[in-house]
Amino acid sequence: MAPIAKAVTVSLNELKDGTVSLDALKEAFGPDSLGILLVKDVPPEFHSLRHHLLSYSSYLGNLPKSQLDKLENEKAKYLTGWSLGKETLKDGQVDTLKGSFYANCAFYVDPTLACAVPTPEFNPDNFPEYLSPNIWPDEATLPGFRQTFEDLCRLIIDVAVLVARACDRFAENEIPGYPHGYLERVVSTSTTTKARLLHYFPQDPTNLPSPLAMSDAAANDASLGEDKADEEEQDDWCATHLDHGCLTGLTSAMFVDESASNPTVAAPEIEPATATEASGTLPPLAPLPELDASPDPAAGLYIKSRTGQTVHVRIPRDCLAFQTGEALERITGGRFKAVPHFVRGARAALCEGRVARNTLAVFTQPNLGEEVDREKHVTFGEFAREVVAKNTVF
Repeated sequence: MAPIAKAVTVSLNELKDGTVSLDALKEAFGPDSLGILLVKDVPPEFHSLRHHLLSYSSYLGNLPKSQLDKLENEKAKYLTGWSLGKETLKDGQVDTLKGSFYANCAFYVDPTLACAVPTPEFNPDNFPEYLSPNIWPDEATLPGFRQTFEDLCRLIIDVAVLVARACDRFAENEIPGYPHGYLERVVSTSTTTKARLLHYFPQDPTNLPSPLAMSDAAANDASLGEDKADEEEQDDWCATHLDHGCLTGLTSAMFVDESASNPTVAAPEIEPATATEASGTLPPLAPLPELDASPDPAAGLYIKSRTGQTVHVRIPRDCLAFQTGEALERITGGRFKAVPHFVRGARAALCEGRVARNTLAVFTQPNLGEEVDREKHVTFGEFAREVVAKNTVF
């Protein structure tokens, strides 16, 4: 079994006061680190927002296919709205184990924006992946979803700005010529930041995924209920990868027994709303009961450490986690390292009922025209286009 690693934890007040020690920052983000930082003492509203939005993840994943299809945006390579089965895992397998809802977070900078700001090089026609407006479920279908989503993303980006400020302190001390306040400026002013609400579907022990969705070794492991993470990487749920932004904010996962909570929504067939949607007046959907813990102790986030060891990192429910991405590694010439990581879902053989895993990731990213490689003059838009092309199945 992969060992459980203890990530560096700091308080929100320490970030606000600028009193996080350089030793702690080096331990969190330096060359021998895991590249992840936990933040405790987050604003009190975080707890209800997290519970509520991660409940919506199950409501969304259980909508009829006819409604989910209307939330897809093929032109944008499914990087706005709903996505299922559009991403490749290792060995070219198509990911059918989780669904995603993507939203642009340009609203953090300007509430009137529904996507990134175009540049002379990137426009809605040649880069719809980042320049297509958000597609929101209709308020009559999922009342309260959009507001909850935006509120939680704003809170996470607020904290990310403070983490970025701490990273700048570390970088200015360690990296000759590092621009003062660089990362804080990038995170606080970017219209390119994206959020991804994830729903790992419950697995039926009598109907395990086909070999197309899961490797033979992983399928055998799941059916036997054995944990062989120390023998073989079990990353079929979310293949080992690097985030391609600067800092990724993560909530802890919420585990829901959908056989008990029944997160179905009786709603009419309505065209999905766009960024011009007016606020609804319907009451929000009720949060779903959250399991006290994962029924599978091996489920969760795994990180490959700088020494090559795979470790299990657990995010406490009352904390936010932030890990470094590939754009930041390029920007700093490798002084900050991107975090190779993967996710394991809860195996059906260890679950009573139909257990789903829901979580939220917020990818703070540079604006499209921001250079992430000054020597080669590569902008984030150019870099992101390469990554998107590599990870999609068409």
